[in-house]
Amino acid sequence: MKNKYIAPVLLGAGIAFLLYSCGSTIPKKATAITNFNKAKYLGKWYEIARLDYKWERHLDNVSAEYSLNEDGTIKVDNKGYNVKKDKWEESIGKAKLVKKDNIGMLKVSFFGPFYSGYNIIAVDSDYKYALVAGESLKYMWILSRETTMPESVKADFLIKAQEIGYNISDLVWVKHDKTN
Repeated sequence: MKNKYIAPVLLGAGIAFLLYSCGSTIPKKATAITNFNKAKYLGKWYEIARLDYKWERHLDNVSAEYSLNEDGTIKVDNKGYNVKKDKWEESIGKAKLVKKDNIGMLKVSFFGPFYSGYNIIAVDSDYKYALVAGESLKYMWILSRETTMPESVKADFLIKAQEIGYNISDLVWVKHDKTN
């Protein structure tokens, strides 16, 4: 009789493990930074460019605000103006470090137990500009503390992204003309 419980318990444990570990992936040629400073990364970032996907389609004036939750996770508050619907949209989630505290590999969730990779693959020493890789070559973001960034930084990030395998010609360059 006891054996009939083993398979469901193992299956449940396997599913739980997959859900917990989901999102801790990074594109093959990408590497998360190893000198990551979570405290310096917190605060407001503006999206300069992204590879478009359904959750951000038609959004301009996109920003992300990162703050510390009481449990040590990071609160993620994404906002953007939907030009098709003519209204602001907001998504609140949480991020967790995947490996060590000093590695810029995180997983982010906006939907319960489902996580997606969020990998900081480049950041300047002042934490003013960042290049973020998702869990695959379908997701990438260029971020800045301001609504613009120097062309030299942008060019460096584009070269790095292309070397990893991103199709940079598919990038959506985000317009910033409203206050959020």
